[in-house]
Amino acid sequence: MSDMCFHAPRPPTGDSAASVRVPCGVQPAPSRGGMDSEEESVEEVVEGPLDEDGQPHGFCTVTYSSSDHFEGHFTHGEKNGKGKFFFFDGSTLEGFYVDDALQGQGVYTHEDGGVLHGTYVDGELNGPAQEMDAEGRLVFKGQYKDNIRSGQCWTYYPDGGCVFGQVNEDGEMTGSAIAYIYPDGCTALYGSFVDGEIIEARLATLISNLTERPRFQIAPNSPVYSYDKSTSTCIATHALLPDPYESQRVFVADSLIKGAGQGLFAKADAEPGTVMAFYNGVRITHSEVDSRDWALNGNTISLDDDIVIDVPQPFDQMERYCATLGHKANHSFSPNCQYEPYLHPRFGPIKCIRTLRAVQKDEELTVAYGYDHEPTGKNGPEAPDWYKQELKVFQQKQSAPADP
Repeated sequence: MSDMCFHAPRPPTGDSAASVRVPCGVQPAPSRGGMDSEEESVEEVVEGPLDEDGQPHGFCTVTYSSSDHFEGHFTHGEKNGKGKFFFFDGSTLEGFYVDDALQGQGVYTHEDGGVLHGTYVDGELNGPAQEMDAEGRLVFKGQYKDNIRSGQCWTYYPDGGCVFGQVNEDGEMTGSAIAYIYPDGCTALYGSFVDGEIIEARLATLISNLTERPRFQIAPNSPVYSYDKSTSTCIATHALLPDPYESQRVFVADSLIKGAGQGLFAKADAEPGTVMAFYNGVRITHSEVDSRDWALNGNTISLDDDIVIDVPQPFDQMERYCATLGHKANHSFSPNCQYEPYLHPRFGPIKCIRTLRAVQKDEELTVAYGYDHEPTGKNGPEAPDWYKQELKVFQQKQSAPADP
């Protein structure tokens, strides 16, 4: 599965070449919307009624030389009333126009299906706005001023994490009072960020309610957390600094699966869909994994088409590496968890372990490894002995006649 870092819908505004800057790695794009009628007057095709001066008057469709077109109501050449732009790349902008400028609520639909609901004043984004991805998940909530994100804003990730804070003059999550908030909506890393990336932060708890501005209580004696994305040779700069969210939810102990060594267990009851642990490691290529002896691949997981995450020896030992614990989860043919992409504040794009069903305190967390059971030129799967034994038992159960 590939990394799912979401790129939010690009806010449309005036027809100038200026770009809207947005935080957390979201790509900016030329702004759109309240297009100037004088600039449009060159090479445009009008379908609909015209006034005595040959200007659109009534409901018309106007196609511009850029291949964009507008459908809506005109009054003597100016857009007045409900209208909708259809841009050449497949995106659209719909709203209510007054004297040729978009006013009030506007809806911009990105070419990939993402949607921005914003407040426009004289054709520019000014006021509250929300953005959704193509699946309808919230990715941004906050304010715009003169087409740029402004004030206190929230950016949300598909995995359930989010970033909150006061954006800078460029609309970026940059400053000394920014917070990454884990999927529980409570555990946070609060401190200095640059464009949504953690620089130096401490463990905190989000304290808020529906009527109060969000506040963060910093944990006493908290360690300092910083961005620590792995490379092909370095698993982590602070390999023995546990993740605070993960530490609340899982622990490592001897597995209940015979011969499997250590396993991962729930510290408390958890509902379905709960992120329980993270899977970080060194980043190597698929070709490197495929070319080496299978015995070296016991703690590998595919991140995307290019990268494999690996926890090599000696970092499979807790005394050498415990910054994340996802690699400790063992396989089951009836797993209670699954691997999913996760954009982690310290480790960047990695994988997480999320519950498939409710789990109880002290229950072992298991996932499906997805081994090939009939690899080419091999007699059975390349897997540890305990896995092969589990597979044998599973296949026997599958082939056993059903009870009458």
